[in-house]
Amino acid sequence: MKNISDLIEQHLKQILQNSPDGVVEIQRNELADKFRCVPSQINYVISTRFTVERGYLVESKRGGGGYVRIQRVTWPAEERLVEHLFRTAGDRLDQSTAEALIDRLEETKRATPREASLLRAALCRDAIGLPLPLRDEVRARLFKAMVAALFGERRSST
Repeated sequence: MKNISDLIEQHLKQILQNSPDGVVEIQRNELADKFRCVPSQINYVISTRFTVERGYLVESKRGGGGYVRIQRVTWPAEERLVEHLFRTAGDRLDQSTAEALIDRLEETKRATPREASLLRAALCRDAIGLPLPLRDEVRARLFKAMVAALFGERRSST
């Protein structure tokens, strides 16, 4: 059985999918009432599952008439995607951000399920086995090297 966070995420993604412009505006309190939860649960789902790394922009306005606007964003063309991924990874890449980027690569068909699985396996904290912050620095370097190899190989084979 799915937990409440999964159900809220699924509901919001379904609304986004049915939206012609890829944008949804919600009232936190109304959504909390619908799912019989506290508004902070809605905030948690939005802040953890609708991030830039996962392909979303979130705008929030607080107050009586407040709302949350979630917009699905597209990634740049493949030539600029590598640059975008490198910039997002930066000098340190934590595991949750790496996983979000890999999920998005797979979701947008920029990585096959097998490639995504290999990326996840190589970048997990157990495989790297170093203390922080060194682990996040090594993860960023590995991620960049694998992305360069992944997209470099595709470019040379086309």
